[in-house]
Amino acid sequence: MIEDRYKRGWEKLKEIDGEAGERVIESLKDIAPDLARYVIEFPFGDVYSRPGLDLKSREIATVSALTALGNAIPQLKVHIHAALNVGCTRHEVVEIIIQMAVYAGFPAALNAMFAAKEVFAERDAKGQS
Repeated sequence: MIEDRYKRGWEKLKEIDGEAGERVIESLKDIAPDLARYVIEFPFGDVYSRPGLDLKSREIATVSALTALGNAIPQLKVHIHAALNVGCTRHEVVEIIIQMAVYAGFPAALNAMFAAKEVFAERDAKGQS
């Protein structure tokens, strides 16, 4: 069962986050391999794999939450990539962040918008939409 959870999580991580997610996991292996495993098993193996919401809806919620937190810019960038990978448009990402200005404040929304701008530029440089 644990192995299935890990395998399901790894496949879901690759589907959603692609190489950005794989880089996060790889960067943890030398310092906190257990944390890397937890990230694969719980969020991706258990939560993202649940029925009830499609991946686009889950990423809209995640980008919203990370924007509102205001202190998770590296994770926000990974999930902006993920949102684009699962069907969100750049315009939708911008609108999600603008919506969060109402609830999280302008500083959080501005920081998130600059993170989105960096993600868009990175994807442009790679020829990704």
